[in-house]
Amino acid sequence: MMGDKDYRSIIKNAIDSIGRELETEIDGNDFKTIHLQEAIQCLRRSYYDRTDAKEIERRGFNDLLSGLLRKLEYGSESKEFTIDDIKLRGQADMIVDDAIILFRAAQTTPESPHANDLLYLNACLWIYDKTEGMIIYITSDREEFTFSLTRDKKMFEEVIRRVRVLSDLLNERKTPILEPSQNCLDCQYYQRCYIIKKNSKQFSLSEMLGLSKEN
Repeated sequence: MMGDKDYRSIIKNAIDSIGRELETEIDGNDFKTIHLQEAIQCLRRSYYDRTDAKEIERRGFNDLLSGLLRKLEYGSESKEFTIDDIKLRGQADMIVDDAIILFRAAQTTPESPHANDLLYLNACLWIYDKTEGMIIYITSDREEFTFSLTRDKKMFEEVIRRVRVLSDLLNERKTPILEPSQNCLDCQYYQRCYIIKKNSKQFSLSEMLGLSKEN
């Protein structure tokens, strides 16, 4: 017998605890050091993470995959890339035979790499001065799907632009503009951006984008 213990809560607490241990340490007041993850994700989310953070809800151990790999002995060390007076700090999951490797969990079979993952990998290629890399997606069924990338200058220039924008907005205490995407639905700050109370009616992201419930 398992007894009356709430094992689901125990597992959730364990996942949250491990997740906090694996999180990148960010100095919220150091606006001249921007971490790569901050630059490639929604800038408003990165801004809130620094100024009024709310803990993310982790759904399973798959969400910890990348962080766990970086902590192992074959994980890479973080490195900085200087942009004028700003430092962009990034960390690859692994470097093997002069190639950058990222590991990402996937719920379903990916037809193509996610845009944010491409931006992250490409930026790592410039930060570590490598020319080729790959993203390996691992599904819950233990299937692996690999996508390769050769570094691209224009893609990195977009990351540099976002680094400068985030640094400036943090310094000026100005909230970044909305960047609507599917990632919004799982964001811990969703209600700050999309739930607007007016005459007792609430408006969601789906309504604002003209999406029906079936979509």
